[in-house]
Amino acid sequence: MIKKQGGKYVVLSEKTGRKFGTYDTKADAEKRLRQVEFFKHAKARKKTA
Repeated sequence: MIKKQGGKYVVLSEKTGRKFGTYDTKADAEKRLRQVEFFKHAKARKKTA
């Protein structure tokens, strides 16, 4: 999830609230969120294959 805090965009885990980075633009935050989602699902795919 992406939240705006103090003029910056923060990528956070929805379950734990863990921070995955702080970014100046929403586009950069969305890019990082896509990276996190990719690797989260890549681990699951590796276990089943």
